[in-house]
Amino acid sequence: MLDARLAEAATMVSSLISDHRIEVARAGGAPVPVPMPAPSGYSRQLSCQIWSLDGTMVGRSGGAPEAELTGSGQEGYSVSIVDGEPWRVYTVVNPELGVRVMVGDSLAVRDRLVRDVLEGLLLPAAVILPILAALIWISVARGLAPLDRLAEALRARAPADLSPLPAGPAPREIRPVRRALDTLFARVAAARDVERDFTTYAAHELKTPLAGLRTQAQVLRMAEDPATRDGALRAIEISVDRTDRMVRQLLELAAVERTEDAIEPTDTAELVAGTLDDLDMLARGRDVTLALTRKDIGHPFETNPFLLRAALRNVVENAILASPPGGRVTVSPLCDDRLLTIVVRDEGQGIPPELRDRVTERFARGRTSGPQGSGLGLSIVASAMERLGGTVVFDASSGQSQVVRLVLPARPPAA
Repeated sequence: MLDARLAEAATMVSSLISDHRIEVARAGGAPVPVPMPAPSGYSRQLSCQIWSLDGTMVGRSGGAPEAELTGSGQEGYSVSIVDGEPWRVYTVVNPELGVRVMVGDSLAVRDRLVRDVLEGLLLPAAVILPILAALIWISVARGLAPLDRLAEALRARAPADLSPLPAGPAPREIRPVRRALDTLFARVAAARDVERDFTTYAAHELKTPLAGLRTQAQVLRMAEDPATRDGALRAIEISVDRTDRMVRQLLELAAVERTEDAIEPTDTAELVAGTLDDLDMLARGRDVTLALTRKDIGHPFETNPFLLRAALRNVVENAILASPPGGRVTVSPLCDDRLLTIVVRDEGQGIPPELRDRVTERFARGRTSGPQGSGLGLSIVASAMERLGGTVVFDASSGQSQVVRLVLPARPPAA
């Protein structure tokens, strides 16, 4: 930047001489006027000399040395020693007027100028920066104080405490965090209540068949009549079957809720047929006929086979348990470009209208309220269909029949 100033000053003086705005003596002409004494300070930091091409000084600025700033005679930048001082000089040659314009800086003055500027900046900075740092620290500490108080309140909170955070003034930036935490606490509390109720209901439902087992075992031990003993054995078998079904459904419900949502190409027709084969023994034992009205659904679909099988199995099993001896359960898979629908129709007593809104809740019983029912089957169906992005629909029953539809998106496999 300082060198550029030398070049600009020398070019400007040469231009003014060419325009005759500065009068200079020609070589061999009038003597050079004696310059005014140079003031002290930075006056010599920029000095100008005008020399004729034959080596005669024709003019100089106040404070400029009398000795020639540079003896190179060439245009451009140079460094020379004048009166024992180093100078940085820029020279412009004007051949039309026969002069050379030299503008130079005393490097000693230039260094002193740079040093003074730095000292002038560093001294205020040394005073201002600590004050500024202290102000920033105080400002940040005050700004983060609500966050620190929030963190301390969370650290001091008991693990079981899911109540909302204490109300009070808070900066605008902290309010979304508090609202999000309160929402999270409410969701965790609701989930914990559901799990607590689930555990309570499961313990109660398991206690009933186990108590029945104990009672029937005592009857069996004390009975002498063969008919009484056979009745006790049959009751034990029923209690064992109910307990086995409930434990299996509890495990299945837990598996449905924690399984991943990964989907894969699934042959839905094969899945439906395989599920009915698994339930054939149960249907035969209750004298119920299982019928698949359509075996060819078409191309496979992208779905989660575990979730779909769990939903279908529990719908069909519920239909078998609700059907009277000699009844019929019909499964009809239907498909179009958008939806896959599996219709399950039985000849049992329909779900009462007042129970349809609650029938998918855990341990809520509809038609299978006898000893064989656990109140978990349709809850598994609803949970699995929700994970699949589908729905379970209970059609209005007419007389002694019930229709359940499993409806989910028909996603063809990716090419």
